[in-house]
Amino acid sequence: MKAATFSKFRKKLNKTQKQMAQLLGTSIKAIHSYEQGWRTIPAHVERQLYFLLACKLQGQNSEACWEKRSCLPEQREQCPAWEFASGDLCWFINGTICNGHVHGSWQEKMELCRTCSIFKSILKKIERL
Repeated sequence: MKAATFSKFRKKLNKTQKQMAQLLGTSIKAIHSYEQGWRTIPAHVERQLYFLLACKLQGQNSEACWEKRSCLPEQREQCPAWEFASGDLCWFINGTICNGHVHGSWQEKMELCRTCSIFKSILKKIERL
């Protein structure tokens, strides 16, 4: 995630840098550094930021990933997204089975998620917040 995106998303949440630091469990100096581009935004911070934004969208129509992607029943039963009924929050859960295999890390998983129509639709909704 780029510094400008982080800053834009913080503002969409209507949070000050201090409030964002509290929400993300980090220091205000870290938030300053992320927004200035002085420090790389860690995967766990990016993940939590996306989650907070997705929570703002609750109540808007969304389709479960396994339905939208037409996953086979055998694949669904092995996938944590289906097991925990995550709907369109599949990108938030590690160990999901996308494109037929489990991804090793959240960063690796997000490379695929950023190309997925489910995650892209969430990003479009976030832009309209």
